[in-house]
Amino acid sequence: MFFTLTILNIFLLVILLLIFAGLLAISLRPAYRDQVFGNFAENVLVILPCKGKDVTLYENITSLLEQDYPSYRVLAVVDSLSDPAMQAIRDLKLDYIVSKAECQQCSGKVRAIASAIEKYPDVPVYVVADSDVTFTKGWLNSLVRPLGSPGIGVSTTFPHFVPTGGIWSRIKSVWGLVGIGLMQSRLTRFVWGGSMAFRRDLLDPEDIEYFKRHISDDVAIMRIARKKSLDISYVQGAAPMINSPDDYRTFREWSNRQTALSISASRTILRFGVLFYSSEIILLIGGIVFSIVFTPVFLFLLLPYMLFAYRNVQNHYNGGLYVFLIALIIPFISMSSLIKAAGMEKIQWRGSEYDLTKQP
Repeated sequence: MFFTLTILNIFLLVILLLIFAGLLAISLRPAYRDQVFGNFAENVLVILPCKGKDVTLYENITSLLEQDYPSYRVLAVVDSLSDPAMQAIRDLKLDYIVSKAECQQCSGKVRAIASAIEKYPDVPVYVVADSDVTFTKGWLNSLVRPLGSPGIGVSTTFPHFVPTGGIWSRIKSVWGLVGIGLMQSRLTRFVWGGSMAFRRDLLDPEDIEYFKRHISDDVAIMRIARKKSLDISYVQGAAPMINSPDDYRTFREWSNRQTALSISASRTILRFGVLFYSSEIILLIGGIVFSIVFTPVFLFLLLPYMLFAYRNVQNHYNGGLYVFLIALIIPFISMSSLIKAAGMEKIQWRGSEYDLTKQP
């Protein structure tokens, strides 16, 4: 019995050491740095789909109107003139149109973007901005600049979530760092629709029709770029802010929806996520158990886990001890979202229900 247990323990330890080595290599990778691009300042149409009155809508629109970019126009798109967002749009004298593009399975946001492109088909560069986002003055300039490279099809970034509520809004601000981590690797990089830019030549008439069959605008744009063998540029320095007064219900609804949309875009994200977070969880549990049963020396196995938590502190807009502590439980929350989202066929988004199985 003793010999059997010893062999089993050695086997488990070898597994833990392999996981340790793999995660340590990932955790020690160099910090991400934005690529340096030359000047590129084509005329830009910033498309702002609006539905409902976001928490900081006036502030968000104002931040778009105060960009330090030489030639751009902001265009709001609404479903109807009775939308609550119209008050802010009129008060801030923002140009707007009513969404009229025809599509059967698309989301309201996809319809809004398609309507703007069909209304203004000759703009050199389109930028999509979410109405719940606050942008820095240099956001547009930083986001558009990579498009000067012909090999790049889409330029995007990912936001920082500013907690304005209780503990769950703080958890969201740390959970959002998962998106930043995915962006930093070409293998798992995606397009975030809250802030994306692309040239007019990305979308020919067939691509517009393909785009209009999607629920998620960013999934469609990402697939079109990849079909044309064009790269996705991640601009960390363009990261905007989203004020998040989340409670448990709104956080879980948001995290599950975002994860489900990501998985529908690429099953690689599901496979990578399950492998990565299960490895972290196994290493954490194994390191604790071995250190209790045998010797505290085995606590060294927790080093990659702690380094990942510290990397979250570095990626967070504000840092702090609470970021490190919450980061320690993020693998469990992320694994829970992956499991839930993997089985989701429908999502709720701004008052509407969408069937993910009907996407192309």
